[in-house]
Parts: sequence; C-alpha cells; structure tokens
Amino acid sequence: MARKAQIGVLGASGYTGAELLRLLVSHPRVEVTLLTADRKAGQEIGAIFPQFAHRALPKLVAIDDVDWASAGLDLAFCGLPHGTTQKVIQKLLAAAPRTKVADLSADFRLADPAAYARWYGHEHFAPELQPDAVYGLVEIYRREIRKARLVAIPGCYPTCAQLPLIPLLKAKAIEPGEIVIDAKSGVTGAGRALKEEMLFSEVAEGVHAYAVGGHRHTAELDQELSKAAGREVMATFTPHLMPINRGLLSTIYVRGRRGRTAEDLHDILARSYAKEPLPRHHRRRARQSHQGRFGPGGAGDEPDARLSRDFVARARGAVPVTGPARSSRLIELPSLWCNASAGCPPGSAQ
Repeated sequence: MARKAQIGVLGASGYTGAELLRLLVSHPRVEVTLLTADRKAGQEIGAIFPQFAHRALPKLVAIDDVDWASAGLDLAFCGLPHGTTQKVIQKLLAAAPRTKVADLSADFRLADPAAYARWYGHEHFAPELQPDAVYGLVEIYRREIRKARLVAIPGCYPTCAQLPLIPLLKAKAIEPGEIVIDAKSGVTGAGRALKEEMLFSEVAEGVHAYAVGGHRHTAELDQELSKAAGREVMATFTPHLMPINRGLLSTIYVRGRRGRTAEDLHDILARSYAKEPLPRHHRRRARQSHQGRFGPGGAGDEPDARLSRDFVARARGAVPVTGPARSSRLIELPSLWCNASAGCPPGSAQ
C-alpha cells in the first residue's frame, strides 16, 4: 500500500478547520496526524464537531506544544486568524523545512510586505518568507503551486471575483477601469468567535454593507487583477452581510471592449475553464458540490446586452441570481457562490 501523506490542521476547532477535516477524512491518500486548537486543547474533535465522533482522529493540542521537527508532516493546513499565522509558519518551516504549508489566512497573500502593513495595521512578521509564497488560485497558478512550499490560499471574495475576471482581463475583453463587484457573504465568514454584530438578533431579517471602500480583500483583488490586465486595476468592491450561515454571492459588472458582447465574454470563460475539473458550463444549480458551474442566461447579441449567468465558484451550496435588472452599457458577469465556511478562514470575510 502506498504511503499516505501526513497532514496537520492548525486551528481545527474553527469553521475552516471543520470544513478541511470534512474533506480530508474521506481522502484515500492522506492521514490526519495533527490537530491544534489552543482553547480546546486536550479534547477530542468529535466533542466539538459531532460529525467526526466516529473517526479515528488525534486529540487537539495547543500549537505551542507541537514539536515541528518530529511531527513528520508532509503538509500543514493553517486556519489560524490573521496576524497570528506568520510567526507560526516561520517557526514551523525553520524546524521542518520539508513540510509544505497551505495558509488560509491573509498573512501571505499580498506580495508586498509594505502593502500588508498598510492594510492589516501591523508589520509583516516573516517578510523573508513572502517571496516563497505562491498565491493559491489553482486555475491560475497551478504550475507554481506544485513547486511551492508555502501557498497563500485566496480569500473568499477574491476567489469569486477573480475566476471570471482574470480570463477576461487577460483576453483584453473588458475595460480594466470599469469593474464593479457587488458581493454578499454569510456569517460564518467572520469565524466562530463571539462577536456582538454577529448575534442572531443583529443579523437576522436584513442585509447591510460593511467596510465600504476599505475592505482588506480590496488589496488582494487589485493585486491579482492588475497582474492579469498588465496595468493597474482598482475595482469598485462593496461587501454585504447576509443572514445565512454559509455562502458568498458576488455579482460583477463590467464593460466590454471593442464591441465585445455578453456572449463573447461568456465564450471566453467557457474556453478558459473547459478542461478544469471544478468550473463547469452548466445551467443547473450546484449544491453541496465542489464544482463551479456557469451557463447561459438571457443575453442578446448587441454590445450593451446584459449577461446573466450562474457562475458558481468552488460551490458547496448555491442559488442562482434572480431578477435581472435593466442596465445601460454595463454587462453583468456570472454570479458566484462560494462556501464561506470553507473558502474563508476565521474573520476573513469581515
């Protein structure tokens, strides 16, 4: 029997950790050998998430008690809060340089440590590792990820926006200076810790915008969209909080270049993801699935037609956008639905 990869999940008691475990325990080629959770150290993971009670998994341990040199990990998933991950990964890779790390926080997503300091309010604690970090959007950076020892998993909002926008920007099919991203997230994107603004009575029966003009994912979006366009891109991005547990819906508006129609843009997306296992050209909803699905709506042939699509990115639960609104000259790109509890580390959507 082939040797199974030895996997650790750091921050296993959070929503991200639970979603990682859900995927890992069913994978035939991996074995979970380390779970950390400082506040729950000493407990069984099944006591926190009953769905794992029947699984043979290690007890939770405090991260400071881990001997990285002897842990024998092939890969560590890091689901710790922003600002805490850099020092942990710094120690891990110093003690176990052959271990690879997939970091779900924002600590290594921005290539420029100075930009990180501006957006996150403190200095980068491991700037020497930043050049080694590869941005983990698989459909765009697959080759680089295969060789990387440190992968910075994208945020949920940027994942939803970049999957449709990057192919269009690379094809020079849309105006880089006219991108509007209207995004809505469920509450698990804020993590599992108690927050007054996340209480049921504060969130239920309403949708509201937050961090308008200053959400930290803006920096990540602009960084990657600028790379794709070959010039500076500053998208208009507004996040909203929805009264649902998990999920993220983004509707993106762009302007076609040189007479590109909605169908032209859709054809570019279909070709770009034709050989990808997850994004699919399909009209049906994707529910409890890892597939991303997008399919034709009611677009016309004229240059100013709207494109109404269901483009479900890394979806594990989804609904289609409804009620296409009238618009002049703007094209509505596929609506994206991401699983916030899996795609967003604790606090990242907020």
